[in-house]
Parts: sequence; structure tokens; C-alpha cells
Amino acid sequence: MKRIFLFLFGLLTIYVIYIDLTAGTLPKVETQTEVQTAVTMVDHESNIESFEAEVEPGETLISIVENHIKKPLPVSIEKLIKDFQGMNPGQSPEKIQIGSTYQFPDYSK
Repeated sequence: MKRIFLFLFGLLTIYVIYIDLTAGTLPKVETQTEVQTAVTMVDHESNIESFEAEVEPGETLISIVENHIKKPLPVSIEKLIKDFQGMNPGQSPEKIQIGSTYQFPDYSK
């Protein structure tokens, strides 16, 4: 009896692991909402050039700018945040959304 119980428990464990790996345990979001953002091409206060990029999963404001200029950030983080907010009015860099397109300051020159 003990062997049958252990065998069934093992099968149940393997089945649960299989379901978890294939379907996952987190609920899927069935509806997607379209996000509209206001876009300006140049920060008029400091005349910094900009580039447009779509946010991918795992990216941050700093990583997007550093990947674009292909070197470490040449300005302070505070200036980067200020420039980003100037180019994207009403947008906080902490709340950028995956799949949305924003204007980012281009410090490559």
C-alpha cells in the first residue's frame, strides 16, 4: 500500500511540474490596452537631440540610452531623467511601459 501511494504521489508531482513548465501558474492577461504617448522630437530648453525607441522587457532608461550610444552614460542620472521628462511630458522614467515608444536623449555627440 505504501509503494502504491509513493508511486501515485510521484506521478502527481511529475504532472504538476509539467503543467507548471508548459502552461505556467500565473494568470494570463486576456486584454491588452493601447497606450498613447505624447511625443516631441527635441527638448527645446537644452536643444539635445533625441532618438525614438520601443521599450523591450528588462530595459531601463539608462540601459536604452547606453545601448544606443554604445558607451557608458556621459551625463549624470539626474540630467538624464530631466531630459527624458522634457522630451516626454507627463512621463516618469520609472513607469515606462514595455512595448511603448518614447523619445530618449541622444548623448552620442
